Amino acid sequence: MKISGQTTHDAEEDVRNQNIKIYVNGEIVPREEAKVSVYDSGFMLGDGMWEGMRLYNGKWAFFDEHMDRLFDSCKAISLNIGLDRDGILDALTKTAAANGMTHDVHCRLMITRGVKSKPFQHPNLSKSGPTVVIIMEHSKPAKHLQATGISLATVPQVRGLPMSQDAKYNSHSKLNCVIACLQAEQAGADEGLMLDPHGFVNTTNACNFFIVRKGEVWTSTGDYCMNGVTRQKVIDLCRVNDIPVFEKNYSLVEAYGADEAFLTGTFGAQTPVSLIDGKRIGSHDGIGPITARLQTLYGELVAQNTRS
Repeated sequence: MKISGQTTHDAEEDVRNQNIKIYVNGEIVPREEAKVSVYDSGFMLGDGMWEGMRLYNGKWAFFDEHMDRLFDSCKAISLNIGLDRDGILDALTKTAAANGMTHDVHCRLMITRGVKSKPFQHPNLSKSGPTVVIIMEHSKPAKHLQATGISLATVPQVRGLPMSQDAKYNSHSKLNCVIACLQAEQAGADEGLMLDPHGFVNTTNACNFFIVRKGEVWTSTGDYCMNGVTRQKVIDLCRVNDIPVFEKNYSLVEAYGADEAFLTGTFGAQTPVSLIDGKRIGSHDGIGPITARLQTLYGELVAQNTRS
């Protein structure tokens, strides 16, 4: 049975999240006191980068890969974080300790160009240095998603060309994805399946997208989507476990006829897709056999990466 209004970021309820402490520019404060200026460039313009990470056994999964992406992106937009990798890790460690968090934790690390002297666009108006915020929550993905799967609707909003706004940026400027999400919701689906500028299947508004056809795992070329850390780990796992995997152009016809489909992301890892544009995917409602195998392999990889 499809659960109305579900998303790939559905989590099990945890009342502890009402009393979390949040890192804001070096201070760790109660949730209700965590604030940034209305002049902040992230609030005004979406001018900033972020990373979503998960904490297991007191260790951040794939920390180096997340930092590679963050520092590369900030360098590309000339945003000086003001912290090196050790400084970020120290801030994460202190925030986790302040919350008593060690396992099954999701973090959103946000870095903007900082407070502007005037409410205008030019980056030089951000004179006070970056704004750094860390939100951590006790977080387990909702179990029902594995049984029901996510429904997708192909939306008119597309992933654009790199010279407009490169989708490889994990930026605060998410309006393109928000519009796609709204279009999917208005079509009665959970998430939007977005095409690339040439009409090939690309990604969803929130996650990377994979299909399985005749034992082969397919995903997009990666040219027009966020090249997610989890996406790459799944591709790598396929390669080392003799599962044929292809980064390629493919159309909706091939997606509709897939045996399985699933989404990848830091929060939900691998989430099965049950419907695309009202068409049932495969012969099951929830997780398929290859998706389940990849989910197990990924879980083992996370455990290995976060082992003390």
